[in-house]
Parts: sequence; C-alpha cells; structure tokens
Amino acid sequence: MKKLKILALPLFVLLFLSSCTSVRVLSDYDRDANFGSYKSYAFYKTGIDKAQISDLDKKRILRAIETEMGTKGFVKSENPDILVSIFTKEREQVDVYNNYWGGGGFGWGWSPWYWGGGFGPGWGWGWGGGNNVSTRTQGSLYIDLIDAKSKELVWQGKGDGTLNNTKNIEKKEMRIKEFVAEIMTQYPPDVMASK
Repeated sequence: MKKLKILALPLFVLLFLSSCTSVRVLSDYDRDANFGSYKSYAFYKTGIDKAQISDLDKKRILRAIETEMGTKGFVKSENPDILVSIFTKEREQVDVYNNYWGGGGFGWGWSPWYWGGGFGPGWGWGWGGGNNVSTRTQGSLYIDLIDAKSKELVWQGKGDGTLNNTKNIEKKEMRIKEFVAEIMTQYPPDVMASK
C-alpha cells in the first residue's frame, strides 16, 4: 500500500502541474474578412485602456503580442490595416484539500460522561490533520483584431487558464507569453477549411 501511495503522489503532482500550465484556446472570426490583405497593425488604445489589469501586465501582454505579430509578418504602422485590442476576465479559484479522512483512535481527553466528568482515557472518532487551502486565479485573455477601415471585429482569440499568483516576475512574464502565443496560433483562421 505504501508503494502505491509513493508512486501515485509524483503522478498526481505531475498531472496537477501540467494542468496548471495549459491554456485552453478558442477563436472566432468573420468569414467575409479578407485576412490575406492585413499586413500592418496598431494597438487600439481606447480598448486596451478599459482592460481591468495592471499597467505592467498590459505592457507584458502588448510586448508578447508585438512578438507574435512580428512572427506572422505584420509590421506596426501609423496607418494600420487592423487594430489590436485586449480585455481580460478573472476569478479566484479556492481549492481545499483535506489531509486526513478521519478514523477511530484511543487517546486521553476530557469527558463529562466518563468518571463523573474529568480527564481520562477514551475512544473517539474524528477528523485530524487539518486542511490545506490554496487560491489561484482562473483567467481569460481576449485578443481582438478589428478592421481599421470598417471598425468591425474580424477575429477574436480567447485563452483560458490559471494565472499563477507569483512574485517571480520572470515566471509571470513567461506565463503571459505562453497565453499570447497559444491564442495567436489560431490566427490566421483557416478560412478555406471552413467553406
């Protein structure tokens, strides 16, 4: 039995860690948009200013988007073909893990029914070991691409995953880059496959 527990623990930790690092991605797009005509972009300040995140995280997200847009052949322009906007949603997820499932045991304790009320030996059933409580932020990052001429949304990517509450800035930046990179794998949409 001990061997099974020892082997199961690393597997559980591995599965837990891998589930924490994954980003679930969805995208949607306007089937009538000509994605081949989009070559330049600019950030849509009005939309980005409304995002409910810190200015430092906004900068991290925008830098990651710049990198991804560059790898897709886009250039930043004062007269862009598309505008890039972002917004976020987040919620706190609280996990409670019980360390002890309960059981009977013999021990010493006070009981009003034992020897007329006093301290002595007894039998009990109860919970022990305490609980571990952890919190994590479950978040969604949306990246919107808006046609600069028509001002209409032509593509939206969404990434859902856990945002680790960490003081380590490098880890935070890596997580943001991962979110953005995963979302941008969906662009451009395979329009021909859907027709």
